[in-house]
Amino acid sequence: MRLTILGGGGFRVPLVYGALLGDHAEGRVTHVVLHDLDAGRLHAVTRVLAEQAAGVPDAPEVTATTDLDEALRGADFVFSAIRVGGLEGRAHDERVALAEGVLGQETVGAGGIAYGLRTVPVADGIARRVALLAPDAWVINFTNPAGLVTEAMSRHLGDRVIGICDSPVGLGRRIARVLGVRDPAEAWIDYAGLNHLGWVRGLRVAGRDELPRLLADPALLGSFEEGKLFGAEWLRSLGAIPNEYLHYYYFNRETVRAYQEAEQTRGAFLRDQQARFYAQTRDPGASALRAWNATRAEREATYMAENRETAGAGERDADDLSGGYEKVALALMRAIARNERTTLILNVRNRHTLPVLDSEAVIEVPCLVDAGGAHPVAVDPLPDHATGLVCAVKAVEREVLSAAASGSRASAVKAFALHPLVDSVGVARRLVDGYTAVHPGLAYLT
Repeated sequence: MRLTILGGGGFRVPLVYGALLGDHAEGRVTHVVLHDLDAGRLHAVTRVLAEQAAGVPDAPEVTATTDLDEALRGADFVFSAIRVGGLEGRAHDERVALAEGVLGQETVGAGGIAYGLRTVPVADGIARRVALLAPDAWVINFTNPAGLVTEAMSRHLGDRVIGICDSPVGLGRRIARVLGVRDPAEAWIDYAGLNHLGWVRGLRVAGRDELPRLLADPALLGSFEEGKLFGAEWLRSLGAIPNEYLHYYYFNRETVRAYQEAEQTRGAFLRDQQARFYAQTRDPGASALRAWNATRAEREATYMAENRETAGAGERDADDLSGGYEKVALALMRAIARNERTTLILNVRNRHTLPVLDSEAVIEVPCLVDAGGAHPVAVDPLPDHATGLVCAVKAVEREVLSAAASGSRASAVKAFALHPLVDSVGVARRLVDGYTAVHPGLAYLT
């Protein structure tokens, strides 16, 4: 089985390859094709993968190319993890927004809109090439903003593109752990929303909902990441456990202030950190894998540091530093390729799952996965407070898609102005001006 990774020179590719190395079952991935526009980054990641594979019998073969069509031909699965504009682009997204006093995070608020406006045209082009050159391939999208990009690609690929994210998986794992569930796979997680905008409304073990027990116990609520971020009182008020990214909404002013006061933004930190890593891999006598492991440990430990500082949440727990999206990707591929039926929280077309949205809207919900793909499971209606946010953010996503398709600056301004975290049409106009000034990839907006 052949897996193509778009964004193959990306820092997190070794996580995916490491997961593949542990899969020895029949029907496993035997060939990995890395595609990237940056040959130097491809070389660096290929070195890391070679060290990972050393001594592993039947390790998947790895090839690399800068030619997209060559990478796609013959693919059974396509894993998309591209970053249009690179980390320099992310740093610009953050700074332009913060200068206007609004959030510049890469998937939330103004920063997410800017990233989407740059990324959707490229993702649209990729989807068209997949449909032409690998029509039977399944596309697994991790490119952010994951829900928005998955919806853009679904217009050409239908249900054969599925978005993944590690946030809901990590949240469910943490809740299960504090509730004493030995095997998280035994728990049914009632989760619904959009990517980076979802809530756990229940966690059922042997048919019993254990979430009320968690919400009633302040000590348990304060013992894991989301409890520390949001506080026990707010979680009890919600009657649910929000995805960690909702901290940007519920504590927006505090978070924006913390980001403005930080020495450098998250994007700038990662840009500088990864530049050091890729520079280290140019030394043929140095271990690329050792450099990658050290860089990854620092990256994970500093994740959402400003939010945790704002909430007084302290350092991340060691159990939360292990990532997880590569495990979701592998489980998804196994389920489809081998018909190993499983349940995963994924980004898929709504159909009739959330009645407040139309059938084509991509949502994030539990899905039953088999050889036929991912099938969203019916969930309870969202509470009013969640419905309002979900509908508002989906309307913003639709304006981004419209702007990307038409090149309309007016649609781009509308996307910014409608977002709950951007409070002014005037600010929206200045954001569009600021972003088009620093991003060549937005020159299409007129």
